[in-house]
Amino acid sequence: MSYKKPLILLVCAALLALIVKYSDTLLQAIQLLFALLTPIFLGCAIAYVLNLLIVRLERLPFLARQNSPVYRFRRGISLAGALVIIAAVLVLLVWIILPQLGDALRVMLLGIPPLLDEFSDWLGSLGNPTPQIEQWLNTLDINWPQFVQKAMSYLSSGMGSLFSSAVSIVSNVSAVVMQVVIAFIFALYLLAGKEHLAAQCRSVAQTYLSGKTYRRMLYLLSTANDTFSKFFIGQFTEAIVIGVLCTLGMLLFRFPYATMVGTLVGATALLPVVGAYLGAGVGAFMILTVNPLQAVAFLIFIAILQQLEGNLIYPRVVGSSIGLPGIWVLAAVTVGGGIGGIVGMLLAVPITATAYKLLRSDVQKRRAAAAATTEASS
Repeated sequence: MSYKKPLILLVCAALLALIVKYSDTLLQAIQLLFALLTPIFLGCAIAYVLNLLIVRLERLPFLARQNSPVYRFRRGISLAGALVIIAAVLVLLVWIILPQLGDALRVMLLGIPPLLDEFSDWLGSLGNPTPQIEQWLNTLDINWPQFVQKAMSYLSSGMGSLFSSAVSIVSNVSAVVMQVVIAFIFALYLLAGKEHLAAQCRSVAQTYLSGKTYRRMLYLLSTANDTFSKFFIGQFTEAIVIGVLCTLGMLLFRFPYATMVGTLVGATALLPVVGAYLGAGVGAFMILTVNPLQAVAFLIFIAILQQLEGNLIYPRVVGSSIGLPGIWVLAAVTVGGGIGGIVGMLLAVPITATAYKLLRSDVQKRRAAAAATTEASS
């Protein structure tokens, strides 16, 4: 037994030396493995979100009763219903946003010619500087044929690089679309046989893990699942509430593009804390194309609405459901956004809430054990 510890330390040191020596190759292998597994991870995420709808649809009376004629097909019906609901929401968002977005772009394009005319009149008011410019050009020693030849050469090379960039963009977009399609198919397979897959995972875990480790893992997964599901449902509910309130307020104060901006604010509010401000910024720009004063009034309106939402709606709809204090929500969004962008902001809050619950439970358990020990010794 005495020689095992030095041997383990020697093996660990050798592994560490190999990792340091071949770190570049190891990083490339990890990146390749992550790229290969991206559709699977994305499919798991899609399946988890769809499952939140499927579970609730399967609780409907005509699907939950075992004597119902459609009970045997409840999984397929609930899966199709979840896909129809998501597709309907996306179509509704596009149907509301795109027409008014087109109107705003049309207003901007119609406003450009008058601005150009005013700019031209301003240039005309400065006098005619053409003779001075011609005299200045004549004083320059420029080989114009060579200049034109170089310009055409740069232009041709630029067109070639532009074509290669376009091909690269099309290739990247095609790869992303293919990954999404594979992930969606993988998600459907997961949802179709989730009970059988869960039973297999439990059987493997019970076989290779000790009872204590298995119970801890089960508690961790159940806590994470409860936190993530409550967060996504609460965030979606909060987004609907803030979107409806924004639309009603804009209609009340007669702001332009009320339905589009309200829908956009609600959609971006899916991102915790900062999402609604992103939608408000786009909405203020759209209103600015019509009336700058109304854009300023809209920003004031959004600031007041966000204060009401942050102090009244969000703590009750999302904060209380995940059990995470507001200061930690803000910290999680800040750190998650810095690490993973939009995806990091979206996942940081439930991850932090899960860690917060686990830590709080462990602290309470240890304090209770210490208190019991103190009472027993006294």
